[in-house]
Amino acid sequence: MELNYREMTIGDYEAAFALWQQTEGMGISEADEKPNIAAYLARNPGLSFVCEHEGKLVGTILCGHDGRRGFIYHAAVRPDYRGHGIGRQLTQRSLEGLREAGVHKCHLFVLEDNQAGGRFWGGSGWSQRSGILLFSRNT
Repeated sequence: MELNYREMTIGDYEAAFALWQQTEGMGISEADEKPNIAAYLARNPGLSFVCEHEGKLVGTILCGHDGRRGFIYHAAVRPDYRGHGIGRQLTQRSLEGLREAGVHKCHLFVLEDNQAGGRFWGGSGWSQRSGILLFSRNT
């Protein structure tokens, strides 16, 4: 299977958003509206990627950093393309971009009931943290 990996652009938004909506366990919010994603991509060049097969978007990863820590969001692979290393390849590309930017630690969030996401990240060398509470607030 010939897969094409490239940096994500805002031109990928509609296909990416459709994938995110169809991905079980993925949380979508107002922060995922097109203008917000455009701003995120502009602030974090070279860190977010897509995977295509025969011109069809089959995987995404959003990645950015605050200068100190990296963060991964919306890593998603279509169910019929899972098991081919797409998620690992997308993650590797983002982590390489973070290293090039001088960022050496990365975090990601998995919703507690997202069993598939927990299995993927746990099986990919990521450690589940304990003792941390996440607080959120709209501005």
